[in-house]
Formats: sequence, C-alpha cells, structure tokens
Amino acid sequence: MPSPERDVADQWRLGRIDRDDAVEAMLRYADAGLSTFDMADHYGPAEDLYGIFINRVRRERPPEFLDNVRGLTKWVPPPVKMTSRYVKESIDVSRKRMDVASLDMLQFHWWDYSNPGYIDALKHLTDLKEEGKIKTIALTNFDTERLQIILENEIPVVSNQVQHSIVDMRPQQKMAELCQLTGVKLITYGTVMGGLLSEKFLDTNLAIPFAGPPLNTPSLQKYKRMVDAWGGWSQFQVLLKTLKKIASKHGVSIPTVAVKYILNQPAVAGSMVGVRLGLAEHIQDSNAVFSLVLDEDDVNSIQEVSSKGKDLLKVIGDCGDEYRRV
Repeated sequence: MPSPERDVADQWRLGRIDRDDAVEAMLRYADAGLSTFDMADHYGPAEDLYGIFINRVRRERPPEFLDNVRGLTKWVPPPVKMTSRYVKESIDVSRKRMDVASLDMLQFHWWDYSNPGYIDALKHLTDLKEEGKIKTIALTNFDTERLQIILENEIPVVSNQVQHSIVDMRPQQKMAELCQLTGVKLITYGTVMGGLLSEKFLDTNLAIPFAGPPLNTPSLQKYKRMVDAWGGWSQFQVLLKTLKKIASKHGVSIPTVAVKYILNQPAVAGSMVGVRLGLAEHIQDSNAVFSLVLDEDDVNSIQEVSSKGKDLLKVIGDCGDEYRRV
C-alpha cells in the first residue's frame, strides 16, 4: 500500500511537492490497484492531499471504485491530558482535512510510556469508533509490553504499525507471538529502508565521498543508522548482493524481494511502500510483489545473511524504542 506520509513530509520540507502532481500520482496508484494510502496528522499536507484525492475519486470514478479506496492516518498527540473533548477535537481535524465522515483507520502513537494517558486516549477513541467517526483503531510504534496492556484493557485495536525489514527483524522476536495469540496484525514500514534496499545502493562505498548516491532525505539517513547498528555497510552489501541474485532469478527488483520476504513473516498483514508523489513511482515493483513466490532456497539465503547481523532487539530495544531513547 502506498505511503505518502513520510515522503510527503520530506518533499514538503525540501519544497519539492506540487499538489496537482501529487494527487495525479495518487490516482495512478489507485487505478493500478494500490488504493490504500497511509499518512499522518503531523507530516506536511498528507491528509489535505488525501482530501483532494478522495474528492477526485468521488467525481471521476464509479461508486464501486470508491469502495476499494482506504485512507489510514495517524494521531500523534502531545503529552497533554487526554480528555474526551480533546481527543474528539483532534480526530475531527483529521476527518475535516481528509474530507471523510469516518476515518477508515486511526493509528495511535504515544511518546512517553511513563505517562499512562495513552489508555485514556484509546478509551476515548473507542467511544468515537462506537459513534461511527472511526471505523478501526490501530497503533503505531507500540512495544510488546504496552500492546499487552492495551489488549488487557479491552481496547479493540486491529494492528500495530512497526518498522520491519530484513535488517530489522525485531517484530518477529517478541511481538509476532503476541499478535498471533490475539489476532492483532502487523503493518510494516521501513521495509525497503527508505530505498537503501535497492539496486541503487548495490556495489557502492559510502566511505568514499561522492562515490555513491547521496543520503539526502531524513528517511535515508535514518535507515543508514539502522544499517550501522545492524552490521555496517560492508555486511549490508552482502545482503544486497544476495537479494540481487534472488531478484534476477525471478525477474523482479531488490525492493520487490525485500517486501515479499517481510509480507511472508508471521502476523504481517501489509507493508507500506513510501512514494515520492509526482517525483518517482513504484507501481510496477509494488504489483510484482503479489505474483512473486520465494522458494526455500531464496528464504534460506536471506536468513543466512540476516542472521549474521547484530540483534537489534538488544542494541535498540523492542519495536518503537528507537523513538523513546533518552
């Protein structure tokens, strides 16, 4: 599913986003069957763009087309008291920006676990779900311990969006087991590591200035730090070469293999693919995921390289802990 969210934020900061081009790109993705869009309340104009897009769909596509379009957004509140009124007003902002009566999915993030207000917020979100203003409640970047607490409070969350890639296999070490027991699904982001898991970075040496593609977005810089924590650039090149061999065997690209491998992991229901709206498209690679079948040799080859990296659960902590380290 396309994710305008982080890439729109990057483009907005860099002054590279054109509203009309972005919406046209969203329509092309939807026409190609990639009609679920992920965004957030705090990343540039992502929700506003969705509002323009959904109105274009209403005007220019048949009603049955609209039935297949989904808009997933996130709510990332500041650490204030989570009153019913505050939660309702916050969600109303997203509903207005996206121009929908009911949010298809509201994914909730919380910065500080020492503040138990996240339970209050989720209970108010549940009330809004019962009122019809939210169709499904989900989480983003919650760890296994807090997910367990939330479920014990009978909050009807359906999924948790977490960072998950061949390099970052933390969700499979603790969280996937709880998800399988409870029916909660994982939606993954960072699955192609901002583009690092691609042919573009194969056979490059970033230690030599200007020898490789620039790490010119916050996403690329973030995932380069993940590579460093996992095993470094040389080990990452071994992974890329392994993925390239598998990709060539199946006639697909490295990102396609990387996404398919994660989609095949326990409890994973979907993967977000970042898109630079109006600048670059990944429709062909994304749709190739659905027909790709990784065989036993492919899986074993990937697991062999992946296992040689450091255990990021020990280095960083559980899912989302990278956002909470002090």
